[in-house]
Amino acid sequence: MERALLAERHPLWARSCPELKDIDFIRLGLLRCISVVDSGRHFLQTNEQIYGQLLPHSTYFKSLKSHRRTSMLEAFEQQSYHLHAETLLSQGIDYLKAFPELDEYSIEAADGHFIDHACHTEKNSKGKVYAAGGIYPLNLRSGLLRFLCLVTNGTQRHQEIPVLRDHIEKQNKGNNSSQKHLYVYDKTVTDFVWWDRQKRHANYMISMLKENSIATLVESIPFDSQHEINTGVEAYSVYENKGIKFNVVNYRDPETGKLHRFVTTLPMTINPGAIAMLYFKRWTIEKTFNNTKSNFKETKAWSSNTRSLENQMRRGVAIFAKACFGHPSPSKQQKLNATTYASGGPDSSSSPRPDPTRGRNIGSK
Repeated sequence: MERALLAERHPLWARSCPELKDIDFIRLGLLRCISVVDSGRHFLQTNEQIYGQLLPHSTYFKSLKSHRRTSMLEAFEQQSYHLHAETLLSQGIDYLKAFPELDEYSIEAADGHFIDHACHTEKNSKGKVYAAGGIYPLNLRSGLLRFLCLVTNGTQRHQEIPVLRDHIEKQNKGNNSSQKHLYVYDKTVTDFVWWDRQKRHANYMISMLKENSIATLVESIPFDSQHEINTGVEAYSVYENKGIKFNVVNYRDPETGKLHRFVTTLPMTINPGAIAMLYFKRWTIEKTFNNTKSNFKETKAWSSNTRSLENQMRRGVAIFAKACFGHPSPSKQQKLNATTYASGGPDSSSSPRPDPTRGRNIGSK
């Protein structure tokens, strides 16, 4: 934690707070993520009983809603993510290194994850409350998870795709990097016109083709059917919808015999089998969401306040990274690999593939 905080040079959020130091604020949040408690008050009581730390309730709950603390925690999460990424890279962890055609892309499987709303969440005009949550991307090279953006605090029904688009467009305005970014998302993300515009910003996507999609076949794309990665690929083609062209992969799973159709805005030079493989790897993010609920008991929002909720989500991914990866040494390499495969790293190509059309985990949506 200290390294992540110190890595931020001359931060605008820096401030001395003797009642609750920033490092203690982070530590308390991580501790709450792994504690089996029913509420914030219950956590403070448990913290006092076990660790002997007496903290005024008002100080703790005000800190959760603090704009400064939110900015600090966002910087902490980013630095922590980079530190873990460097550690994993130094250990040779890159689950996509066997696919050099993907080297110039940062590749993330993204999805929305929702938990029960906070008990004091206000009901809307119809007297209803909803699940609270946000969008998380999982790095398919390293298995690292990060928090992208908040979708809803539970006061309204979640609409994650408009929120995702807004976030990416804001990111485009402040991004001068030439890095290509690939998002692997479920079929709700497919908007051919919008994603065609995103290619100008080096943003690409892979998804499932919707069953009711109306598109015209333009041409077939030649590919090496003898290459091992393309096993199961029956067709690779260019389709068109309202003047927008995109590529479609027809893939039949050799194990189940089921036909899947994947759509992408990637260039034709990418092997169709690699496109199918990346979508199947998307399922690892669902395993990650399961881990946060079953292992860390993150099943309920701490507050309906948006800053407090973002703080909860950022510390949730930080504790996930610490629990799954920590600071590995060569002697722990075998254990690291086993944990990563179970908790978010892509599974081996020889293992049974999950059905990409399968519904989400209960509670994730």
